[in-house]
Amino acid sequence: MKDDTRTRILEVALDLFASRGFHATSLREIAERLGLTKTAVLYHFPSKQDIVSALAEPLLRDMKAALDAATRLDDPIERRWAVIEGLLEVWLTHRGLLRMQTQDLALAADGPVFESFRDTAVQAEHLIAGPDPDLAARVRAVQAFAVLSDPVVMLADESAEALRPVVLEGVQRLLAETPPPRSAPRPQPEPPAKTPLPPPAKPGRGRGRPAAMNDEMIERARRMHASGEHGAEEIARALGVSRATVYRHLGQPN
Repeated sequence: MKDDTRTRILEVALDLFASRGFHATSLREIAERLGLTKTAVLYHFPSKQDIVSALAEPLLRDMKAALDAATRLDDPIERRWAVIEGLLEVWLTHRGLLRMQTQDLALAADGPVFESFRDTAVQAEHLIAGPDPDLAARVRAVQAFAVLSDPVVMLADESAEALRPVVLEGVQRLLAETPPPRSAPRPQPEPPAKTPLPPPAKPGRGRGRPAAMNDEMIERARRMHASGEHGAEEIARALGVSRATVYRHLGQPN
């Protein structure tokens, strides 16, 4: 139950940070949204910065893994494109968190998180630039890093399948280079598919929205929320329940 509460806190915090901003969201508001006391939230996360750190951990881990895999390649061009393609998958996977950053630079609220993100970005830009780069190559490497991340963040509501080829095409145009042929395609994580909306609920005898969801509705709500493409209000409308009911059930185990 402890881990489940922690997960629910992170989910609600990410939703609030992305919609209202890190600085405008209080721990008390997060607690109220979950039906918890502020003390209960503080038990898991002593500060909002600790929440940001926990939210950023998977992003930083995946960035490091992508760069580590690329550095094992000997050919600098193959290494460059391994970085580009690997980071793009990281951005697509974590675009909900990165969109939160656009509100008020929330990731910078935690010093170690910001430093880790900055250092990893610098390493990525060095790998993209290649060995012994001149100034023009270094500038293009920084631009390529931005070309990878900015469209995914600003167009986070678009599907990963739609964004991936267009973003890669933009990087190819910038670098005037196409990815080298590979003997086998690199494995890519399966992006969360946009969850289809359920059919309208059949009218019942009672009045108002139901206060509970069955197991199937909870699972559907989870998939919609995890996709990063549906807010709580849209999920509530789709399932025919109140937004408070959605918040109460999100994150609960099956």
